[in-house]
Amino acid sequence: MAFPVHRKARRDAPAGFFACEAAGLRWLADAGGARVVEVLDVGEDHLDLVRLRPVTPDREAAHAFGAALARTHDAGAEAFGAPPDGWEGDGWFGPLAAPSVMRAGRYGSWGAFLADCRVAPVATAMRDAALTTADDDAAFDRLVAQLHTGRWDDGDAPARLHGDLWTGNVVWTADGATLVDPAAHGGHRETDLAMLALFGLPHLGDVLAGYQEVHPLHRGWQHRVGLHQLHPVAVHALLFGGGYVAQTRRLLHDLVG
Repeated sequence: MAFPVHRKARRDAPAGFFACEAAGLRWLADAGGARVVEVLDVGEDHLDLVRLRPVTPDREAAHAFGAALARTHDAGAEAFGAPPDGWEGDGWFGPLAAPSVMRAGRYGSWGAFLADCRVAPVATAMRDAALTTADDDAAFDRLVAQLHTGRWDDGDAPARLHGDLWTGNVVWTADGATLVDPAAHGGHRETDLAMLALFGLPHLGDVLAGYQEVHPLHRGWQHRVGLHQLHPVAVHALLFGGGYVAQTRRLLHDLVG
């Protein structure tokens, strides 16, 4: 049976870019939780996927998506920072036209992974782009140190994350919500949920209700949303400047005081 095809293509894509994305999609699909767009073909300059037909979401679909996403996360990962099965090394995060390197690693604690592979690299990039003040740089340093102390570690096992789960990467279809464009890796489940909140996923309350029925979140998760949003907002600051720089600064200083 022939499927309608959606092709993502970029002639000058970083080596392995599309293979990494294909591995992430397959790894997420193997979890047996949330639906994931099907990979049809992959090459150095393209990725062919089954074309999806969007529909308007409703609360029932949102609730079902939350429960399915919890099952995806519960499928787990080898370690915090581990790449998806079928891929070794760093991945990428952000838009196809300007993806940023997303460092991989194999960490036993989430805080150390977040410090070394997300916060420290983006802090350096923002400083090099002259987007930070001396106070900001010092705050980034304090945050990295606090993460290494385990301040926010909670004993949760590494989750199987989509990794770039903003609302545009959730396609609502007649069969339910379907995931596209991942930056898949082993991480903390709250990271995907914080990304869903960042740009306003429809019926987010129903998604969270469905999620918590399958896997209740640790107490105080609402107060950690900013910590999980810091890296993606900082990447947006690097790409687009403007209000994202101020938003990054607010998130950062709220975390370290």
